[in-house]
Amino acid sequence: MKFKIILHEYAECKKINWHLNSEYSLMCLIPLSYCSIEEENLEIDSNLIRRAGAEVHSFLRTLNKAYYKTKKFKNICVNYSGDSEYKNMRVLDDFLEGFVLANYQFNKHKNNPEDNVFKLETDFSNEISSASVIGTCIARDLVNEPLSHLNAEKLSRVLKQLSKESGFKLEVLNEEKIKKLKMGGVLSVNKGSIAKPTFNILTYKSKKSKKKSPIVLVGKGVMYDTGGLSLKPTPNSMDMMKCDMGGAAAVIGTIFALARAKADCYVIGLIPAVENRPGGEAYVPGDVITMMNGKTVEVLNTDAEGRLILADALHYAKRYNPELVIDLATLTGSASRAIGKYGIVAMENYENEVFQKFSSNIKGLVQVGDVVGERVVVQPFWDDYKQELESDVADIKNLGGAEAGHITAGKFLEYFVDYPWIHLDIAGSAFLKQDYLYNKKGGTGVGVRLLTRWLENNRLI
Repeated sequence: MKFKIILHEYAECKKINWHLNSEYSLMCLIPLSYCSIEEENLEIDSNLIRRAGAEVHSFLRTLNKAYYKTKKFKNICVNYSGDSEYKNMRVLDDFLEGFVLANYQFNKHKNNPEDNVFKLETDFSNEISSASVIGTCIARDLVNEPLSHLNAEKLSRVLKQLSKESGFKLEVLNEEKIKKLKMGGVLSVNKGSIAKPTFNILTYKSKKSKKKSPIVLVGKGVMYDTGGLSLKPTPNSMDMMKCDMGGAAAVIGTIFALARAKADCYVIGLIPAVENRPGGEAYVPGDVITMMNGKTVEVLNTDAEGRLILADALHYAKRYNPELVIDLATLTGSASRAIGKYGIVAMENYENEVFQKFSSNIKGLVQVGDVVGERVVVQPFWDDYKQELESDVADIKNLGGAEAGHITAGKFLEYFVDYPWIHLDIAGSAFLKQDYLYNKKGGTGVGVRLLTRWLENNRLI
């Protein structure tokens, strides 16, 4: 059975021809209104339209349950019948985005999965919109995959396949190469695991790009986080920790999307992939680690591990002479407590006079985040927080005080950068315990649509 959805301007709804031909069994009309009727002043609430797509999806699922023993709707056609090509593209893409993201399911390990996925017969108006949604779903798949099926080495094999599908280049550094680079953070965190760590380098540069310096994305890739010897409690904590590679998943989804859409940009992704487990050789509280840049770190808590692997990756990024580096990580519970599941915590080193001009980058991310529904909340980043990281036995320690933990974690990372840099903590929004709007329970793929839209055409807003 087929279902047809018509999006139309409210004032023009009475002109719609409601005749159904034999191809469609049911039709739905969604009236839309705008803040202005003049196209040059047109304001479109993309989030509202995206939510409408998710609500229609929910309605169709409910409808299918009613038809369960007879027939189901499987094929969906969406039309926007407004008089403006500009509005056609924007409205249609936003609606489809909400519908497709709500249509996502992760049921590959079920013997008898529910068949609730609809087939869309309508294409996105442009490749970047389509690719960003596909990239988001890839990121969701990676986060939802359990450790038994996706450790660091298996992730590298998945990346090899994704590189063939989309066109980005891949280089994988194995444990031996990581040791030669003296990545003390990566090696220490993984010591408790029998699986080997990897360091993955994803490169996409369009044929049109004349950029010599790339934008580098760094993603935290803790494939599973038990907390190490500073063991996490199981209920509502460790049981969800396959999601601790949400930053890595976002970087992968973003570069996949940009390569698939052949966006005009030069982007490199760095993904240190490890497991944080207790074991006979696991690193312990009190250890002093020498990082790749030579700085020494006192480990106060083995569950503050993400910043250790990110620190090595951030130092590695320096070799590319980057225009800008953005890291994404499910880094702190403090970020989640600060703003919940509704956004992304952000910090940047713009207060350094040398990088003052780059502060517009984070403003651009805030603007794009509001449009795509992945909101960015900028936090203070005063140097006063550095005193929380002072150590008696090493250069710094890996844990600050009880307050502002998401900011002291960012300050820890700042010790390893000397270039324009933005830190995004996605701990609150990367993994959900229940469906919310078009984000499904489990991995959300947050960060992919934000960065894909922002990096499109290599524009620094």
